[in-house]
Amino acid sequence: MARWENIESVQLFREYLRIESVHPNPDYEPCVSFFRRYASSLGLPIMVVEAVPGKPVVIITWQGLCPELPSIMLNSHMDVVPVYEEHWTHPPFSAHLTADGWVYGRGSQDTKQLAIQHLEAVRRLMQAGVRLRRTVHITVVPDEEIGGAEGMHAFTLTPEFRAMNVGLELDESMPPADCGDDIVVFYGERTSIPFKLTARAAPCHGALLPANSVGDKLHYVLSKLFEMRTAERKKLESGIPLGLVTSINLTVLEGGVQVNVVPESLSAKFDVRLAPEVNLKDFQNKVLSWCEEAGDVTMEVLQQKVQVPNTRIDDSNPFWVAIRDTAEKEGYQLTPVICPGATDAQYLRRAGVPALGLSPLPRTPLLLHSHDERLHVDSLVRGVGVFEKMVKALGDV
Repeated sequence: MARWENIESVQLFREYLRIESVHPNPDYEPCVSFFRRYASSLGLPIMVVEAVPGKPVVIITWQGLCPELPSIMLNSHMDVVPVYEEHWTHPPFSAHLTADGWVYGRGSQDTKQLAIQHLEAVRRLMQAGVRLRRTVHITVVPDEEIGGAEGMHAFTLTPEFRAMNVGLELDESMPPADCGDDIVVFYGERTSIPFKLTARAAPCHGALLPANSVGDKLHYVLSKLFEMRTAERKKLESGIPLGLVTSINLTVLEGGVQVNVVPESLSAKFDVRLAPEVNLKDFQNKVLSWCEEAGDVTMEVLQQKVQVPNTRIDDSNPFWVAIRDTAEKEGYQLTPVICPGATDAQYLRRAGVPALGLSPLPRTPLLLHSHDERLHVDSLVRGVGVFEKMVKALGDV
């Protein structure tokens, strides 16, 4: 344990984990102060941008020899999801280091380790006297865990972001499913379309049996959606990865006044993530047609999304080639997948910037958002080494 405690990256990682930047009311100022000290230790300039008041975006910049070239952006987020402390073996904000090298803490996999790995990789390169052609920006953003609307999305609309001239963004991914040494790379995301269905009909007494009641109308559309859901489940069970399957989940039911009254309206909310080949507008029109067939059922899209193309992962993308070749040289296998959820990379792709999610987390159980989220010291340090090599390769593309 003493050996691990004396590693600078481990000390910084544990210090960062102890900052309770946890939803629903994260205090970001301690994180900003932490990164101000970090930037000072590296001798690098830091800028803090608040596109939305109280939502700071930290930018630490290592200028390249050819600053006119599109830059490399290494991104992570400082916010973490809530915890159920009674289910943790060690307090979730203690950054407890066990005798066998595991650091417990909320955010240890999602994604406080990434900021440390990014910055420590840059430190190693600077100490080795390396100078890159491209500028590298290390960014740390707020609010990713609640959708990023007032974090990364708002930031990409600022003149400060445009001035960064980003050519590639690296964001988060996840540990490999088999706890092996592969590196999972997210090159795209499913398109989210959360929506609310509301059926309306004349109310009546619960003892009657009306035709075309509010329940009948809502049931018609729900049955169509659940038929589609069953077909997608079969794809998943056949071995198709989740990122290539459309997920359809009923998440909220609303309505009714009391048990003996057939109400005037009933509503249902759905979380739907469309597979990459499914057209957003076509899906929306299909649901609207079912609503029309049912009669007096409306569809309200709760958060407008746009469908953006995936980042190319072939020889036409020189950044991908640099990442792939570096990983192979270092003995790592890349596993490209479509992200089953959503990350801040979506906003970079929307802004026309290629983005890849890449979190080196070898020999790590998948514990994002789980009880006892933890990371082994060896995985943290190996990840620093991975980024050291990849940043060097990307910076000289």
